Amino acid sequence: MKAIVDCNNFYCSCERLFQPHLDLEPVVVLSNNDGCIVSRSDEAKLLGIPMAEPYFMAKPIINKHKVAVFSSNYHLYGDLSWRVMETLRQLVGARNVEVYSVDECFVELGHVPAHELREMALYLRHTIEQWTGIKVSIGVAPTKVLCKMANNWAKKNKQKTNCVVVLDTPERIQHVLHRTPVKDIWGVGRQYAKKLVDTWGIYDAFQLSRMSEAFAHKQLGGVVGVRLIKELNAIPAKDLEEELVNKRMIATTRMFGTPVSTISDIKEAIATYTSRAAEKLRRQYCAAKGLSIFVVTKDQSHQQNFRQTGTISKHIMLPTATSATNELIKPAVQLVDDLFEQGQVYKKAGVMLSHIVPDSSIQGNLFVTEHKNGERKLMDMIDNINFSQRDDILKFASSGTTRDWKMRQEHRSPRYTTRWEELFEIS
Repeated sequence: MKAIVDCNNFYCSCERLFQPHLDLEPVVVLSNNDGCIVSRSDEAKLLGIPMAEPYFMAKPIINKHKVAVFSSNYHLYGDLSWRVMETLRQLVGARNVEVYSVDECFVELGHVPAHELREMALYLRHTIEQWTGIKVSIGVAPTKVLCKMANNWAKKNKQKTNCVVVLDTPERIQHVLHRTPVKDIWGVGRQYAKKLVDTWGIYDAFQLSRMSEAFAHKQLGGVVGVRLIKELNAIPAKDLEEELVNKRMIATTRMFGTPVSTISDIKEAIATYTSRAAEKLRRQYCAAKGLSIFVVTKDQSHQQNFRQTGTISKHIMLPTATSATNELIKPAVQLVDDLFEQGQVYKKAGVMLSHIVPDSSIQGNLFVTEHKNGERKLMDMIDNINFSQRDDILKFASSGTTRDWKMRQEHRSPRYTTRWEELFEIS
């Protein structure tokens, strides 16, 4: 048996943890640049505030009902996420935990006797809340897909289920399958859900589970569809996966706080994002040979459907793989000259590093001075200083000083757990 542990309205829960007076009040958290609503408390959902609604469109109802609004505080959310996952690792063992996202993880419970599954799930739930302050819902089932269904059922019926649902019998599995629309099945996208309903009259998970594997292979994406049918029938097809320690591609992208139209601002942003990507690269003791940058033009139409805007990108292969920030910034900034268009307005930019190899595979160069071969030590020293002092106290001049293009966070709460100067105070 497996379980999925899902933090309830995670971003809102993180904000409420340090502001308990908001526990029964409507709360929303905004996306990057205070653009859209990405997390809602149950009270905000009852007010009819849609998920992913642009903030400016939701403002009337937010102001009317005095909804608490927060900008995304990723330092706080990331740290509290780590605490939840670390709690689970201590309770069930690190090998039995697969972190799926910032607020979800799968847990292997095959070692727990069947009659103790619910008691175990309740123990995990209460311990996580006691140790971290974050409330979670837990779904237990034979497969990952059924775990997701059990978890959704637990969240929809919190008072009856106590936020824990265990699907340990065929009868309980069928009960949930009958009550799960195809659009709510994990792994079934919007287009597939519409096709299943309109073309074959398949409305719920139970009907889909009765379909053959041949049907799934032909109509639901080949092997992926076959796995889905197996999982719906309580046949495990997706095992817990080990955490990917070394990434094969590293990206840093951000929306600008205000639209940008000058090449100097674009270069500052690209240099800053390159520095951040290089730090991530060094953290996994690797170097990169491929470098890409992109910018996204601002949508001028302001239409209600928010049409997709144009993305312009450039790519280069470096002579040798490197993790030195200065050796990555120079070509990245040069690429800006090739893609920048005078008179155009941009709203986003990003940097991607690819063709990543281990540091140990890079040979020293006999034809350069010794200090050139030792730049990794210099980079490590800069990383250590920045980590201990925070806020990029050491940075390359090309990253700029004022950074007027930085992401807007007008409603960000303090970073209570990761900054000494912003620690929560009790008076």
